[in-house]
Amino acid sequence: MATQTTTAKRPAAPKTERPDGFQIATTEESPGYNAPQRMGRKLWLPMFAMALMGWTVGIILAAVEAGTDRSDVNALQDLGHLVPAFMFIGFLSVFASISFAVARILGAFRKGGGEVQNTAGSPVQTLTMPPTAKAMLGFMMMGMMVMAAGIVVNFIGAGSYDGSTAADIIDSASLGALGGGLRRMGVALYLTGIALGLGTIIEVLRFQSIRIREVATHYGHQHN
Repeated sequence: MATQTTTAKRPAAPKTERPDGFQIATTEESPGYNAPQRMGRKLWLPMFAMALMGWTVGIILAAVEAGTDRSDVNALQDLGHLVPAFMFIGFLSVFASISFAVARILGAFRKGGGEVQNTAGSPVQTLTMPPTAKAMLGFMMMGMMVMAAGIVVNFIGAGSYDGSTAADIIDSASLGALGGGLRRMGVALYLTGIALGLGTIIEVLRFQSIRIREVATHYGHQHN
């Protein structure tokens, strides 16, 4: 007879507020990485590699555009869309890589800080996700979607122009302006998210320094 096994879900750690205002979760062992931090550890390097590939293609297309006959309007219109599209694929990827690297740094503090407390024989206090970290995730996702939309608009512009009428040039220019606006808005959102991520690192460092002093004061004498 086949038997069905189930894995019990680990209960959530109790969350409390310290007298100094930090919101914490208390566990017996290091909580390890959370989901965004695990994702950051896996994806920061692939996204950086994708950025290098996007920039390489964009630079090659820019060189082709520079050598294209100025009378070949069709090719110039297409390249005028493709060059920024591939360059901003690079920017999208490198901003994602930076965001994932910030998450990776926060994961190292979370896991390492818990291990230090556990080794000292102390209950493990872990800072709950600050509002700045939640906002960082939101701005990162919005930035990625808006910038990707701008890149798609550029690809549409490159594929829709056939040079048959003057209206095609106007439509191509309109798509280029729309794509440029979306890409720049995506950059602004991404940079805002990265700034919030750096602010989160500062908050985590403040908590870690206070907590390490507490552990050293109350539990350091137990270990030679």
